[in-house]
Amino acid sequence: MQNVGDSRLINNPALTKETQTRKADHLKICLDEDVQFHSTTNGLEGYRFSHCCLPELDRREVDISTTFLGKQLGAPLLISSMTGGTELARMINYRLAAAAQRYNLAMGVGSQRVAVENPQVASTFAVRSLAPDILLFANLGAVQLNYTYGVDECLRSIDLLEADALILHLNALQECIQPRGDTNFRGLLDKIKNLCNKLPVPVIVKEVGNGISAAIAQKLIDAGVSAIDVAGAGGTSWAKVESERAENAQQRRLGLTFADWGLPTAECITSIRAIAPNIPLIASGGLRNGLEVAKAIALGADLAGLAWPFLQAAVESEDALDALVEVLVAEITTVLFCTGNPTLSALKQSGALQPLR
Repeated sequence: MQNVGDSRLINNPALTKETQTRKADHLKICLDEDVQFHSTTNGLEGYRFSHCCLPELDRREVDISTTFLGKQLGAPLLISSMTGGTELARMINYRLAAAAQRYNLAMGVGSQRVAVENPQVASTFAVRSLAPDILLFANLGAVQLNYTYGVDECLRSIDLLEADALILHLNALQECIQPRGDTNFRGLLDKIKNLCNKLPVPVIVKEVGNGISAAIAQKLIDAGVSAIDVAGAGGTSWAKVESERAENAQQRRLGLTFADWGLPTAECITSIRAIAPNIPLIASGGLRNGLEVAKAIALGADLAGLAWPFLQAAVESEDALDALVEVLVAEITTVLFCTGNPTLSALKQSGALQPLR
């Protein structure tokens, strides 16, 4: 792949330090500040399950296991991409990976750009030894394909994790607000297509909280992407996060102006499913409990990604993580039981989820 972009070198100490500082800032802001969407919701509140008072099921027989990209999972849950590159991030990733292994969940790591630039922090991402059996996703920003990155950097990220797939994340709004953001998105679709043809693992494309429309999803599918994570609006607002890091008044105002920008998660799921019934689809963006996970699955998603709840629990303790997973599983199971569906497939086909009038 031809690398097109500015003249910066990957092994640039100043750039590496800036990236590491940004990672630390992001973690602190997400944990300490109110950076959630306020006006825009994930859209799932607009749907309700029809209660089945006589489910004719034994709750113990309800099965919420699933398969995604050929790998069996204990529940339709993805620990969404969050962090790496700092000592706090190492602890968080290690705890998340251990929990994913215990409960057989999928997991993604945060952007590995910092590890590409500085291999000394690679261990903060390398969780495979703690989670030998999980479905594990590497992660890079797609825009970096216009800033010196190519197949080699993607392979390095995949190899570091022994990953089952590579996530390329799209964060156009965040880059507009971020100090010295990378905003050249020209020609990325062709570069993504090239990667899909050359990489040995599936390529997943996700947003970071502003959503993927059906029109863009179709272009990505045509380019050869193996799965899509809608990452819709309604959860953490990265515009808000970057406004907290602003270096001047304009950046701060941009972040606040666009704090609620994006397509709600529910809208992304339904619009993409309408034009692409078979593409493996991950729902993320503002999901906070197992009821919302079940709604996303019933709307057509195959997997549901949560970030902020897992981040909060991972910082607290391993026990808090276990408690979170177990309540999510209980909530999803209860939805299936109380709609009379023994499996996730049955739930999707049941028509039990209806829009509120």
